[in-house]
Amino acid sequence: MFFNIVPNISYDEKPIGYPFSESDYVTAKNFFRRYKVNEDAFSYAVIFKKYSIVDGERPETVAKKAYGDPFYDWVVLLTNNVINSYYDWPISNYNITNALESEYDDPYGTIKYYETYEVGQYSAGMRVDREFFEGTHKVNVNGEIQTLAGNLLCRPVTVAEWFTAENEKKREIYLLKPVYFRQFVDDFKKQNLYKKDANYISQRLKKTG
Repeated sequence: MFFNIVPNISYDEKPIGYPFSESDYVTAKNFFRRYKVNEDAFSYAVIFKKYSIVDGERPETVAKKAYGDPFYDWVVLLTNNVINSYYDWPISNYNITNALESEYDDPYGTIKYYETYEVGQYSAGMRVDREFFEGTHKVNVNGEIQTLAGNLLCRPVTVAEWFTAENEKKREIYLLKPVYFRQFVDDFKKQNLYKKDANYISQRLKKTG
């Protein structure tokens, strides 16, 4: 359905011949007309609701559950600014293991970075390096200055832990509430109609060059 809505563009592939006043034209989908939702829109609870993607769900299954039609998967993707549904969408727990073991030699033993605990002036989750982990540091703990080893202030995070955590972040998405769904679809269709200009052929086709 998405590809039926996106308009076409006819671009000149090569000149037919001297003096190059004419060209051969190739028609393709105009994916440069990318629709992007303003990040501020997600703060409006009246329009969107948060949704946590269940393990193994794909955009089409979420669309079926939310809007009654799997072919509206493009609405789920566009309203979350997902460009690539394979890289920007969470993979299943089963596939996490396969991805880790195919991409990394030792994902469970290789350190990706070090992450601080909430101690003194250090907030939880700050990324630090190995030198910090292996060193000692003066820390203000409840008004008392203490010298603590780095391994008491932070912990190593393996590639596997990092990869899994990043995948979990992708599970939290926003879904248009049904009452606003049709309005969004209609608006998207209107924005993908060309207006008349020098390159206009029809509402669904324009040329370049």
